[in-house]
Amino acid sequence: MTTNETFLSREVNRQMRIILKGAAQLIGEEDLRAKLERSIRTDKPLIVKLGLDPSAPDIHLGHAVVLRKLKQLQDLGHHIVIIIGDFTGRIGDPTGKSKGRKALSDSEILLNAQTYQEQVFRVLDKDKTEVRYNGEWLELLNMEEILKLAASTTVARMLERDDFQNRYSHNVPIGLHEFFYPLMQAYDSVAIKADIELGGTDQTFNILMGRSLQKSLNQEPQAALFMPILEGLDGVEKMSKSLGNYIGVQEEANVMFKKIMEVPDSLIIRYFELATDILPDELDKIKSSLDNGCNPKDCKLLLARTITALYHTPDETAAAEEFFRQAFTNKGIPEEVPSLPIPSGKDSLLQAVPLLVQSGFTASSNEFRRLLTQGGISLNGEKITSLDTAIVSGDVLKIGKKKFVRFVFA
Repeated sequence: MTTNETFLSREVNRQMRIILKGAAQLIGEEDLRAKLERSIRTDKPLIVKLGLDPSAPDIHLGHAVVLRKLKQLQDLGHHIVIIIGDFTGRIGDPTGKSKGRKALSDSEILLNAQTYQEQVFRVLDKDKTEVRYNGEWLELLNMEEILKLAASTTVARMLERDDFQNRYSHNVPIGLHEFFYPLMQAYDSVAIKADIELGGTDQTFNILMGRSLQKSLNQEPQAALFMPILEGLDGVEKMSKSLGNYIGVQEEANVMFKKIMEVPDSLIIRYFELATDILPDELDKIKSSLDNGCNPKDCKLLLARTITALYHTPDETAAAEEFFRQAFTNKGIPEEVPSLPIPSGKDSLLQAVPLLVQSGFTASSNEFRRLLTQGGISLNGEKITSLDTAIVSGDVLKIGKKKFVRFVFA
């Protein structure tokens, strides 16, 4: 083997190792290896596709699993194409639905798409990312072209999808237009000549449809890389805002750092794999450290530091770690605490509670009273149990495990 061939083989293997880190499944591995080899030989980046349904613009770390993998591919020099489904959004993605999803209006699609992009570019390099709307090509298809696309698959194939199959077996109506969603999404891969498409495991059918359609139109088929669903802070259910077990990518550094420290020890490696850009060799060192008896808390501190730094500045990350150490490790009071103005004369905790509710430091008076009876309220580091407790300007109140507020008399 020549020096060039040795380098080529090593580089393909290096990139494959990074691509496969944390992945649930790769379909078309040999295709991808061949594409990578050609890319390295010709110095031409692969075209990497991610399709986004513009119906849910609020991103948490679970959503960001695919985005982090895209960032790793971007760092390897490949070309990322984000496709906003403005046209397919008018159909409504039926994936995982027990009934048809309501189609979005043009104004809803554009607003959601803009919000989505703002969050996506907290992960990806905006200058190196191409954003396309699939209406660019789907709106140009005539009836003959659409019928040819429809002829590339069968009703039986469509009914292989779990959601369609369940609805069909339970006599729940399936609109004919819903069959066109995976077909139109597949055509996106043809339009941009995608080399690889990423998605969650819930998008398996749609992404494989793109691979099939490319083959039927004599185009080199894309590889399909599926990323797993990330469990939330409860360690059981998938990360979800509705379940309250999520970490938002736009949360303040202090909140993000504290939440990551709540990740169960059993999921430390999984979070390193799916929620960070750490390289495989470094990940192996962390695994070895844990296997050899390292304190999981130390690894979790590294995890919190690593993830927080992905979404915040170095200074914000350092301040968040110091806040955590003071507030939750040393049981002290952080230096930086938000202030709450209190009118003169309101010198008891009872009188301050409505202002705490109004300012969002507690959800309701009842919740505050519950925490008080359970020992979850501290004043200047000392637990208190009575609403009649006197307060003075400068006092610091700790509410539950995460919130601090400093009273400042006006």
